[in-house]
Amino acid sequence: MTPRRSSPSGRPTITDVAALAGVSPGAVSKTFNGTGSISPATGERIREAARKLNWTPSASAVALRRARSQTVGLVLNRQSQSSSLSTTTADLITGLESVFAEHEYSLLLHLFTRDQGEEAALYRRLADSRRVDGVVLTDSTIGDQRYGLMRDLGMPAVLVGTPWGDDPIPHLPTEGDGGLGAVAEHLLGLGHRRIAYIGGPEDRVQAGIRRQAFQGALGAAGITAHPVVATRSYSADESAELTRTVLDATPRPTAIVYGNDIMAIAGMTIAREAGLRVPEDISIVGYDGSSIARWTQPQLATVQRNVVQRGRVAAAILLRQLGETVEGSFDLAHPHLVEGRSTGPAPS
Repeated sequence: MTPRRSSPSGRPTITDVAALAGVSPGAVSKTFNGTGSISPATGERIREAARKLNWTPSASAVALRRARSQTVGLVLNRQSQSSSLSTTTADLITGLESVFAEHEYSLLLHLFTRDQGEEAALYRRLADSRRVDGVVLTDSTIGDQRYGLMRDLGMPAVLVGTPWGDDPIPHLPTEGDGGLGAVAEHLLGLGHRRIAYIGGPEDRVQAGIRRQAFQGALGAAGITAHPVVATRSYSADESAELTRTVLDATPRPTAIVYGNDIMAIAGMTIAREAGLRVPEDISIVGYDGSSIARWTQPQLATVQRNVVQRGRVAAAILLRQLGETVEGSFDLAHPHLVEGRSTGPAPS
């Protein structure tokens, strides 16, 4: 039987060789580039499959690959030196690494606490030194200058999120309403009409999209979210401070939705300190579906996202820009509400 060939031109591809040999395309690449650890038996099976298909690696592709650093940069802007990585960021890195490692790329992580001007200088140094072949961008901001900078530097890039101003940079868009329509429907169904929203920073594109989605979902039911406040960061400390202010309002909200789970857990603590029961007196909803949400008392209601998969998709988009063959589809599940036990009927 003649092996099926995946190339539209009928010429064999690295994917065909991998399929015939029963290995990944990365294993074929390692065998012919002389990199990585491939057993003699597997290497011979791969070479035999290549001979059967009359396939040879492109000389130009091999030369280009060997001229690369095989490294991708990820610059994370923290609020302070003491800030730790969030569970969401850790999940993103896990997803990125899982795909980069399959293709023998390393991830170079920079934790950044300075202004945008110095961040731009860092990208220029990375490009000039050729330390990275491409970069992963996060935290799109209003007026973001990084997209144009990447083009000026000739640096392949992918943005995890929605770009400011419909920029054509390759990206993973924010997931529709981000599951916040389901949150609004859930709270309205429980009889809540005084619903507060404590979200992310006003200069973050993604935070703005989520805020508008939640307000729009409530507005469709004739309800106005009040108050709607934004943090300077997604920190527990700032969330606690804003929660105190929100709970002092008259009339007091019967439900609060937060920009992430850590903020919601901080808000839950402040509500208890104020003598309120969760969910009898006030309902609390988080965002991101982090593992810690399952262990709160009561269990936190939260919007579950698959951030690991978003990291995998971002890595695949960037690797394809770099000319790599990335197999498989990377479908993204829509965020969904995990109801938990921190929401209940609105108090009378």
